[in-house]
Amino acid sequence: MSNIPEVKLGIIAVSRDCFPMTLSENRRKAVAAACVKKGIPVFEAKTVVENENDAIGAVDEVIKAGCNALVVFLGNFGPETPETLIAGWFKGPVMYAAAAEDKNLMNGRGDAYCGMLNCSYNLGLRKIKAVIPEYPVGDAKDIAAMVADFVPVARALIGVAGLKIITFGPRPQDFFACNAPIKGLYDIGVEIEENSELDLLAAFKQHKDDKRIEAVAKDMAKELGSGNQYPDILPRLAQFELTLLDWAESHKGSRQYVAFANKCWPAFCSEFGFVPCYVNSRLASRGIPVACEVDIYGALSEYIGACVSNDAVTLLDINNTVPAELYTSAIKPAYKKYSLTDVFMGFHCGNTPICKLKKEKNTGLKYQLIMNRGLEGGRKPDITRGTMEGDIAPGNITFFRLHAGPDGTLQAYIAQGEVLPVATGSFGGIGVFAIPEMGRFYRHVLVAKHYPHHGGVVFGKYGKSLFTVFDYLGVVDIAHNQPKGVLYKTENPF
Repeated sequence: MSNIPEVKLGIIAVSRDCFPMTLSENRRKAVAAACVKKGIPVFEAKTVVENENDAIGAVDEVIKAGCNALVVFLGNFGPETPETLIAGWFKGPVMYAAAAEDKNLMNGRGDAYCGMLNCSYNLGLRKIKAVIPEYPVGDAKDIAAMVADFVPVARALIGVAGLKIITFGPRPQDFFACNAPIKGLYDIGVEIEENSELDLLAAFKQHKDDKRIEAVAKDMAKELGSGNQYPDILPRLAQFELTLLDWAESHKGSRQYVAFANKCWPAFCSEFGFVPCYVNSRLASRGIPVACEVDIYGALSEYIGACVSNDAVTLLDINNTVPAELYTSAIKPAYKKYSLTDVFMGFHCGNTPICKLKKEKNTGLKYQLIMNRGLEGGRKPDITRGTMEGDIAPGNITFFRLHAGPDGTLQAYIAQGEVLPVATGSFGGIGVFAIPEMGRFYRHVLVAKHYPHHGGVVFGKYGKSLFTVFDYLGVVDIAHNQPKGVLYKTENPF
């Protein structure tokens, strides 16, 4: 995946001067070996930190080694001041973990269980952000598992810190779902560049007859295979793809990563001569999300999801209910754990990457039916062509969104579920989604907390990582689907 950071992990061991330094050093070596065994390369700082000068030297070591994420390991009680200054000096995400005791409790006891308490207190005093696992104490194998959980979190945090969201707007008329108070972006270190749809059109025209168009169009045809229903528009779509990629490269500025939030209707169709959905899907498959309808926080959510999963993601409408007849005939007999209100259809016009759609005859390049009705009167499609359509492939998913609410405060939701292997019988990029207690989640989170209809979709169970990322970013309200019997604050108990 391009546009996604590569995590280069370092580990620094700390030791309180009244404990044997070798205890921390040997435990650090064991943790590093356990990480390598799990396929996680890690750079070991040779300096074991007992004081501030040691901390300066250790941080210098990991920076010179090219590390962009760090584990601070309490091999024993640890020195509160130097060990927390490390996180303040290191410009990247930091995780703290502590060693569990070995069988030798005389000369081999380290008391890191105790030291972690003072470490967390000192981090709080200094207002330093750090990742602390759910249970941050363990042996080498346990710590390696914590590191494995930390890597996708670090990847997302590094990405967010280097992200610029580029928009071409404004948002469509009467479409407040894409309202985006940008202060929340600045609060978490994201840069934004807002442009006009006219800027995009001018750049597109400048790419006419670009020598690279033919090669990109051929790549599109190869990817589409038998789903290439409109080969004549591929050169135009290729021209548009090159326009976005060139804009991203020339407008990154000081940032390393980009995501787009672009207007895609209604004037887009008549002026560009197609809809951009398929191009958006191709960029998303490379780790460059292009959120529909100038949804800035949708783009941010997609990018975080791509970093966490290191995989293609999509942005969907929480769109329509599943007909009772379809539920009764195709879902209830095979999935008794889901009620009718647990299932819904997630849809968008055609921005989901082809790699996340079912490999079926009806999957391919199509036209936007709704826009065709409005802009072309239901006639033979022309300017509404360019969607990537098909049923979404079944499997585990995480539906989520990081958003700025009406007052500009950042809030988030996360709900894990699955896409069911049930034919939708509908159009667009669409699937039957099942999330436990979705009906209650819909009412008491999505509706009660004023979330828009767009949600990011990661293909897999990534709730744990996303929660840690949002918590690190300072999001206070992180909602999730409550299990049956656990009431939401706004839920009527009667």
